[in-house]
Amino acid sequence: MGDVVSSHLDESRQEMITARTRDVMKEFSDVFEQQYSVALFNSVRFEIEGGGGTQSQLLHRKDALAGRSIFSGSLFQYLEENRKWRNRFVSVPNSYTISLYESKTAHERGLQPKVTINCAGYKALTSMEEYTELINTSLPGIKAKAGSSPFIKCASQFPLILWHPYARHHYFCVMTEKEQNKWHAVLQDCVRHRNNGLPEDCTVQTPAFTDAVRLHRQAKGHYGTWDMMCGTPPQILANLVMETLQPELRSAIGPRLKGKLQQRQRDWMLISDAVYRQVLSQTTGQYDALVEGCEAQRAPLDARLRTDMDQIITSKEHVSSKIRALVLPKAEQLLQASVQPYISSILEALMEPTSRGFSEVRDVFFKEMVDISKNSLNGAGKDKLGDHMERLSMLAFHPVKMQSCYEKVEQLNLEGLQQRFDVASPSVFISRAQILMREQMDNAVYTFMQLLQQSLETQGEDDMCKTMQRCQDRVLKKYDYDSSTVRKKFFRESLLQIIIPYMLQQLSPSCSPELPRFEELIFEDFSRFLLVENLFEEVVLQSVSKDIMMAVKDAALQRRHNLYRDSMILTNSDPNLHLLGENPQVDWAARFGGGGDEPEGSVGGGRVEGGGSGSRRRQVVSMIQLDGGPLPFESCLEVPGVELIPEEDDEMLEEEQGPPGGPKSPDSVDGIRDLINPVVELVLPVSRESRSDASNGTEPTTGTAAMQDGLQEHVTHVTTTVEDFPRKSLRDKTSPQTILQKLVGSRKQEADELRQEEAAIENAIEEIETAVQEDEGKRTAEVSAAGLDDEPSPRQPPASDFSSRHDRGFQSQSNEGLDEPQPITNGLNGEDEVVDPVEVEVVLA
Repeated sequence: MGDVVSSHLDESRQEMITARTRDVMKEFSDVFEQQYSVALFNSVRFEIEGGGGTQSQLLHRKDALAGRSIFSGSLFQYLEENRKWRNRFVSVPNSYTISLYESKTAHERGLQPKVTINCAGYKALTSMEEYTELINTSLPGIKAKAGSSPFIKCASQFPLILWHPYARHHYFCVMTEKEQNKWHAVLQDCVRHRNNGLPEDCTVQTPAFTDAVRLHRQAKGHYGTWDMMCGTPPQILANLVMETLQPELRSAIGPRLKGKLQQRQRDWMLISDAVYRQVLSQTTGQYDALVEGCEAQRAPLDARLRTDMDQIITSKEHVSSKIRALVLPKAEQLLQASVQPYISSILEALMEPTSRGFSEVRDVFFKEMVDISKNSLNGAGKDKLGDHMERLSMLAFHPVKMQSCYEKVEQLNLEGLQQRFDVASPSVFISRAQILMREQMDNAVYTFMQLLQQSLETQGEDDMCKTMQRCQDRVLKKYDYDSSTVRKKFFRESLLQIIIPYMLQQLSPSCSPELPRFEELIFEDFSRFLLVENLFEEVVLQSVSKDIMMAVKDAALQRRHNLYRDSMILTNSDPNLHLLGENPQVDWAARFGGGGDEPEGSVGGGRVEGGGSGSRRRQVVSMIQLDGGPLPFESCLEVPGVELIPEEDDEMLEEEQGPPGGPKSPDSVDGIRDLINPVVELVLPVSRESRSDASNGTEPTTGTAAMQDGLQEHVTHVTTTVEDFPRKSLRDKTSPQTILQKLVGSRKQEADELRQEEAAIENAIEEIETAVQEDEGKRTAEVSAAGLDDEPSPRQPPASDFSSRHDRGFQSQSNEGLDEPQPITNGLNGEDEVVDPVEVEVVLA
């Protein structure tokens, strides 16, 4: 194979490749140096003037993967040297590069890997048909016939292939479909992470690089999105060189390839990989030298900017107004005719799958929290809780659990709009949305960890489940707000990324020839910071920004896809929360005594970097298990409603309740009855007194308010406990919710019977009052007959006053003398007697 590469890439052709790469890098370097000064001006201006959007409600940890290993496991790899399949141990460190070892022992001994794969620019495939389709589009004029077999024979029916348009391809396989799905998620996560190679915290270098690449491609007539804008800057530059170099090599080398179709395909891939590696080594060295030269000039440029910032801004506004007068009429005409009719369609195509993905992130986080609560209520020890919390801390980087979220966004489809706006594929937007989803998940998890740590320090570990519930509710509210903010920003950026290149392509033929005359309006000292090309693009951007902002705002006003309005800003919702972000990460395994070694056969554990042989192994992302073994947290499904759970028979209930006299399981009938009884005992008297107060139009008394507070606390506790019960195993036919439903039904029947008793008591009270009044009437008649008509009748309390005293429990209007008996007139001899309320209540009963 080496002979094939050397015969087609002789010394003269290698020199041609070197010269072509040098020419592209020279053109790029000129643009990059210009854009570096512009990016520095924008960065310094932003630093001086300040600004920025709304503050994030969730905390953000800077390096979530510090000192952690991500995945490990075994795969079969195809070796092109001898065309055989070999078992390889695969390890993925926190850099997301794939390292393949001869065996697990070689990895544990610290030997060098056989192969290291940087996945930037790759695609993870799971079928040979899809792979054959791709290689037919990338090889020099070689088209495979329909139904022809590929040039490799897979050892199983479940292949895994890493395909790259320029670099070497890698072939793997596993033995089951379940393993294939898991490893496909791992490979996709590696590709996703390595594609995102431009650091966002570099406020000068990254904007200068992206603008330079975009302007370089526009000068070649390539507008619109670019799928190969992935990886580190040297890799992107190598892709930039190969974009024009590969077609030339294809036309020169393709006709000279010999052999069968499969052999020519293999030879071309080896040649392309050799060229790509040569170009990549050259771009790496030249880009490093370019950045070093620009950084050396940064200090004097920064000082000049801070001195003349006001004058530079004034000059920029003056030149921009002149350019605006030229460009704006044409831009508005183009906007009304060819852009505005499509903004709502593009936005809807972006919003639907993206919002579903962010909603799935919320659901996955909630299900993980419910699962932890279930294990806690089931009596799991603190060591198990520590393990669960450690797993939760890396939930955002678990490719299998996050796969359902990513799949929602992969449904994004811009078909019908791609050709009009020169969008190669929606993969650029899909990858960006998935990165944002992972960041939001990690922010939510990290915020929950910090809030829980704070709550445990202040309130203790007595009621862990209730504490976690409160922290979870706070985090979900903050997630809803932050996800809305992030999505709206993503929609605006995506619309600009689609529309601006199209408008520039349409306006450049008529406007670009007029731009050089505006350079005369810029002072020579400011010419490095003010470029007419950038000012022209800013004017075009401003012309369309208003329409884009209004479209996103309208979607928020209509509450479409759970977007919040811009006016809903939670500025002071949790002012002390961000102080927790400065605290170090919590080692939950150490806190609760868990985090022991993983059992043999489980894969995905990591060793803390920097630790010796005695360092504790910590499970970071429990990813791959041996075939047949369950995935941790695999059963974290949403608990179905009561009507969806079949009932158990009596034998199952007796088995679940356990032996008489033994401890009651929280799953059992007695366990739930112990939780419900305090609530029912409180509901009955409180409901009775509250009804009586409501009927009299009075406020609840102090005793009633206290009982209502106690009722609310018990209801909250029981509701949280019942909702967090674990899903029972498949052999069970009922659940705590079903048992609870039965208990609640029986309690309702008891409450109805008690209401009937209360009605009978009230009727008895009315009869007694009627008898008293009749008796008093008789006495009055007797006194009148005896000639005592002029004497005043004895004072009697009104019936309403009597009833109200009884209904209020004989409580005084003031806070004094609550325990003292109140004077009550008996209405018989005209004198007040002190009657014990208990005696009165007994008599009435």
